[in-house]
Amino acid sequence: MISRIRHFTFAVAAAFLLTAFSSARAADGMITVKSAHDVATTETRLVKALNRKGMTVFAQVDHDGGAASAGLELRPTRLVLFGNPKAGTPLMQCQQSVAMDLPQKALIWEDADGQAWLSYNSVAYLAKRHGMSGCDAALDKVAGALKAFAKAATAP
Repeated sequence: MISRIRHFTFAVAAAFLLTAFSSARAADGMITVKSAHDVATTETRLVKALNRKGMTVFAQVDHDGGAASAGLELRPTRLVLFGNPKAGTPLMQCQQSVAMDLPQKALIWEDADGQAWLSYNSVAYLAKRHGMSGCDAALDKVAGALKAFAKAATAP
């Protein structure tokens, strides 16, 4: 009987972990979302979503293209830097050092199995890193926007 309970508990725990990590995962201050698209399409969808919401796309970095120009190989890896003073300024007013992590960044990358992912810094990580307190409304607003942008870029 105890063996069955342990087996059941293990099965439930394994199912939970697989579900939790199948579409989004967070580690070391990053939130990573599985994309239903390849890297290039995910990047294009992200930039379109950012533009629709009035965000400024400051740069798009093609790391794999840079690697190729140096005669090196790298799986598709793109970085998009974006922001908006209406979202970023309240964070900097709360704790000016957060400017070190602004503008926001989204990393779109392909793993060894060919799966595309989109990663970005967790707002909770930024708040902790910079000792931010008393600005929950601004942090929540940015967290919601980042989640929405990730969904727009990665959803089928």
